[in-house]
Parts: sequence; structure tokens; C-alpha cells
Amino acid sequence: MNKIAITILLIISLWKPIFSQDAHFTQFYASPLYLAPSFAGNTAGSRVIVNFRDQWPAIPGAFVTYSISADHFFPTLNSGLGMYIFRDQAGSGHLATTNLAFQYNYNIKLFKKWDIRPGLQFYYTQRSIDFSELVFNDQYSNGGLSYTSSIEIPSQNKVGYFDFALSALIYSNIQWFGFTFDHINTPNQSLKNTVSEVPLKFVFFGGYKIMLQGKPGNTNEESINLAYNYRAQGKFDQIDFGAYWTKHQFVMGMWYRGIPALKQYEKGYQNNDMLAILAGYDFLSLGLKIAYSYDFTISKLVAQTGGAHEISMVLLFNQNQKLKRKYKAVIVPCPKF
Repeated sequence: MNKIAITILLIISLWKPIFSQDAHFTQFYASPLYLAPSFAGNTAGSRVIVNFRDQWPAIPGAFVTYSISADHFFPTLNSGLGMYIFRDQAGSGHLATTNLAFQYNYNIKLFKKWDIRPGLQFYYTQRSIDFSELVFNDQYSNGGLSYTSSIEIPSQNKVGYFDFALSALIYSNIQWFGFTFDHINTPNQSLKNTVSEVPLKFVFFGGYKIMLQGKPGNTNEESINLAYNYRAQGKFDQIDFGAYWTKHQFVMGMWYRGIPALKQYEKGYQNNDMLAILAGYDFLSLGLKIAYSYDFTISKLVAQTGGAHEISMVLLFNQNQKLKRKYKAVIVPCPKF
């Protein structure tokens, strides 16, 4: 029955315009280029990040998301450049979204202790589905599953379009906040000869670092980072908020996702989604950071989903660029997981 339900939802999404949401990562600061183009080049050199998310593995045709990104800070240009490849696959029909994005930002000194980074992103998206994997309701009978259906399969199984996003990031050495406007041109994502626009997405994020020991960014740092990430797209919105505890090379975190008291989409259905925990470690000698997080579902689907697993790997290299003093990079103090 779960397979039938998922198939029906996929077919509805193909045959009529609906509101939809982009995929998201629980470790949103470990996928910084996906969060905002303003984070490109947010190190003293080069960085490569790999993200993997398996959401609701207990449900057939779960949501699986991959991302690989690379970025670099150019001190003489006071700029960051980045790119990422992103793929999200949902359902038994392999409804997939693939992005190839390129980003640029420029760091501007606002005041003595505050900087701002406006960012720009251009990207190409391909949306596709494997109709051979779909099972329609008229294929079921008392005798079992039939391989023929009366539903006409569309000839087009993929669509591509260009898109762009704008962002800004304002930060000091212990505080940061910013926003992203994505899908600004609201492109048509329909796999039929109809119009199904990708809704404009607004993201507002930020946080504050409470120092317990050492200095921000040093290897002897012990701190607590309070963080939030609000997303609104179409008629849907959610917020992640929580805290990270960092001590030397270890990181632990906990978040909540939802807006339970202020919003419910239907009577009796609170906007509760998950509680998440994270553990990470920084291999300083290798320039490698690895983290794992798990989402505990707390909505009415609590016994059905299997939660969500997420892994991130961040590799830093070329961090010892010979920076002239006036070009010295100022690193955003947000967590890296």
C-alpha cells in the first residue's frame, strides 16, 4: 500500500501543477554552497565537500540526496568562487532533480568588526523520471500484478531549465546572519505540455558563537554555536534551530525542525518534523572533517519512516596561501557541520 500511495503522489505531481519543496540537509552548514552562494570561498584556500542524505529509508522509494561541491578563496580579488553538483531522487519512479551550479561572491568591509558578502548563483537543472518503474492502480487485480495499464505514458521523461539565486551574508567573528532568494525566475519544471513553475524559495539563516575557551577558529577552541535556518517555498515553511558544541576536534549538535505553535497545515496536523543529533570529528593533520547525523521523526509518521541518515565530509587544502595583510581572509564563524 505504501508503494501505491507513493506512486499516486508522483502521478499527481506530473499531471497537475502543485506546490513543491526543494530538498534540504539537516547539516545545512556542512552543505554551505547549497545553502547560499555567499558561502563560496569561506576558507583561507580550497575546499571540497561531499554530502549524502537518505531520508525515510523504511518507506519504499525513499528520498536520497547527493551533493559534491568545490570552492576557493582568491585573496587578491577578495572573492570566492564555487560550484556544486546536486542530485535528489525520490520515489519508486526515480523522480530525480539534478543541478549544476556556479557561484561568485565578493567580500566587503562594512565596519571595523562586520563584513558582508553578496553572492550570485547561476545553474542548470534537469528533472527526469523513469516511467518503467511506476505501477498504476489498474495494474492490480485479485490475481496479482499485471504488466499492462490503461494509462498513457507521456513520451517526454525529462526537462531542463536555467535558474539563478541571490544571497547576502553579514558576519563578525562571533555572529552571522544572511538570506537567499532562489528560483528567482520561477522556471517551468513540468514533464508535460503544461505549466508547473518552481516556487520562489526564501531562506533566512544565522547564529551566534559563545566562546568557552580559546579563540574563534583556533585548534584549542571550545564553544557553543546557536544556529537557525528558516525556509519558505510556496505555501510551505519550516525552521531548523539548535546548537553545536565544539571542543578541539570534536563536534556534537542537536536540532529541532518545525513550527508547531504558530502554524498547522490542517486541523490536528501540527508542523512537527524531527529532532536530530550529530557527531563529528576534525582530522587536523589531514584537513578532513567528517560528521554523521540522524533525524528522529516526531510527526504522525513517527513509526513509518525510519528517520533520516546524513553524512558529510569536508576536505580543506591549500590553506597556507601567502596572503598580503590587506587581503587576509575573514572566516565566517558558523559551524562547518
